[in-house]
Amino acid sequence: MTLPSGPSSPPIDRIQQNVLAASERKLLNWLCARMPAWVTPDLLTGVGMVGAAAIFAGYAASGLHVGWLWLAIAGYGMQWFGDSMDGSLARFRHIERPSYGYFLDHSCDGLATLLILAGMGASPYIRMDVALVALAGYLLLSIHAYLAARVMGEFKLSYLSAGPTELRLLLIGMTLAMMMLGSKPGYFGAVSGFDLFVGIIAALLVLLFIIQTLSTAKRLNISERKKP
Repeated sequence: MTLPSGPSSPPIDRIQQNVLAASERKLLNWLCARMPAWVTPDLLTGVGMVGAAAIFAGYAASGLHVGWLWLAIAGYGMQWFGDSMDGSLARFRHIERPSYGYFLDHSCDGLATLLILAGMGASPYIRMDVALVALAGYLLLSIHAYLAARVMGEFKLSYLSAGPTELRLLLIGMTLAMMMLGSKPGYFGAVSGFDLFVGIIAALLVLLFIIQTLSTAKRLNISERKKP
């Protein structure tokens, strides 16, 4: 993904400090060098959205049979491939369209996140209200990233040494646990262990949003007070 900038905006600095960032970049560069010419960034964006739809379908259908969760796991792979490769391929081929790419990429990110968490909520493993709180937390943190890119010139792609790839791996692990443990109520009555897991992630996302908002507001306040 390429970030837009203009005369009234500061240059955008991508901040990516997740654990797998270096290894993932090497893999993406290797894949980009081997992509056939007919594979375009827009096509890859579409692949990512098909992956998100597969995740939704896999979770939503898991009430019929647990085997549908394999579709959700395959969807995570497709979604990672499309979402990670579209911007990488554009940069590799020097065909970036900064404003278009930024708008389309993050619009699709929001829709993909909705599909994933709505699918979880429609499954017998996670309550819909818990899934929607997690969705709200993710979108809040996304809003902060977009605002900070505009006012600070910093686009933060990872928090606490984790980014989207680490989160996908965590969710794949949770999905495998669903297959092994089933959807029976846990030790907390109507709240299952999976509800607690997703709820903790949701709370962490909201907390990170609050902390990052206060930190950015403080930096902006200090910076603008220094101006004559």
